[in-house]
Amino acid sequence: MTRDWNRRTQLVHEGSRRSQYGEMAEAIFLTQGFAYDSAEQAEARFLQAGADEFIYARYGNPTTRMFEERIAAIEGTEDAFATASGMAAVNGALMSMLRAGDHVVSSRALFGSCLYILEEVLERFGVRVSFVDGTDLDQWRAAVVPGTKAVFFESISNPALEVIDIASVSDIAHAAGALVVVDNVFATPIFSRAVDQGADVVVYSTTKHIDGQGRALGGVICGTVPFIRKVVEPYMKHTGGSMSPFTAWIMLNGMVTLDLRCRAMAGSAAKIATVLAGDSRLSRVIFPGLPSHPQHALALRQMGSGGTLLAFDIPGGKEAAFRFLNALKIIRISNNLGDARTIATHPATTTHQRLAEDRKARLGITPGLVRLSVGLEDTDDLIADLDRALDVI
Repeated sequence: MTRDWNRRTQLVHEGSRRSQYGEMAEAIFLTQGFAYDSAEQAEARFLQAGADEFIYARYGNPTTRMFEERIAAIEGTEDAFATASGMAAVNGALMSMLRAGDHVVSSRALFGSCLYILEEVLERFGVRVSFVDGTDLDQWRAAVVPGTKAVFFESISNPALEVIDIASVSDIAHAAGALVVVDNVFATPIFSRAVDQGADVVVYSTTKHIDGQGRALGGVICGTVPFIRKVVEPYMKHTGGSMSPFTAWIMLNGMVTLDLRCRAMAGSAAKIATVLAGDSRLSRVIFPGLPSHPQHALALRQMGSGGTLLAFDIPGGKEAAFRFLNALKIIRISNNLGDARTIATHPATTTHQRLAEDRKARLGITPGLVRLSVGLEDTDDLIADLDRALDVI
């Protein structure tokens, strides 16, 4: 395949493998193992498998490899390793490179499970983790020191939608010899080329926009060939966090429409955010595409878009937020995002429930905060649904 193609073409064709039957759709190779023509061939493959040779589905599979090659092509990395979930990707990217005594610097505004890995898992195994305000470059400069092994952050934080300056943080990290690991889920592969901006490793929960229809769990780690094959692959294949062939097939089908879906969803999100920004029934509206957002200029420079998610604060706290959520008719209450269906989430009682109240407040997770992942429904219908629910409170 060639990477000279434009992105929509890559999303349809990159990495495709065809059997002798010449099938149009990607084939699902539902097999856990592979047969060899001879004992000598088996020995040779275990010594060094070729580019299109496979041993065991936990190590690799033709369908999974198609997905890895396609996502690496659109992300702009040399290679990728597909994982069983987004959190398997975060865990795999970090645990595979770190050992006791290493130092990591992370933004403190993270998804609850990411915080668990950094605060509980890594520190339990002797990795020292320093947390900073991800939007404050001076804090990054103070925390990243010679010997720091890696920095980690969400390019757009969950759920308060802070935008991190990838290029500037990468410069700080590289000056100290640290790898830059970016969770790029909210930005999507469509609106962010984190590698071009300095990231070394990019992780996604493919459960979100890449699948886009709420069908399967998945994740992926993107990076250089040495990092993926010499660092990540040995860890993932021995600890069992690999993606299944059937999930890879689902993700391949989701990628065909990824560009179209993300752009349509972002367009709707921008329209909804603009309408809600002028609504006196809300105390604040957070959307990187609005001029009122603290990192608005950075978001446009880094992504060229405000993205597909917004958040807003409902006066009256949890009780009012619950009344609002329960009054929605089209928009569904869930903790997922990046779905074709619009989803409303109450982070304080779901995704970030385990955090102490003072930490929630520090991260901007108020009792009235609602995160909205905009889907593919008619934008005017969504605005009408939001308006009706706000009338209830």
